Amino acid sequence: MHLSRSTIMVLKELATVGPMTPKQLSSELNIAPRTVTYALQRLMKWNLCHKVQNLEDMRQPLYVANPGEAQKLLRKYGMDTTIREFSPGLGMQR
Repeated sequence: MHLSRSTIMVLKELATVGPMTPKQLSSELNIAPRTVTYALQRLMKWNLCHKVQNLEDMRQPLYVANPGEAQKLLRKYGMDTTIREFSPGLGMQR
């Protein structure tokens, strides 16, 4: 599996900050919305993140990193970082 730099950045942000909308990811990482959407599709395909309902705004889903898988991949890319676990259904943790 080969992931682009922007896809890895999105995964790291989800893994360390927590659930985020694509719009938040785009803003925080200064990445084009289209690039974020593509990155999220790739991450979901490889089971590195999943989509959950945003109880604060149902129009904007939240994306959450799968902690175990994310940590393995981030270590592979030399980004050994603390992965935060979040409970789905709690809405945004920010």
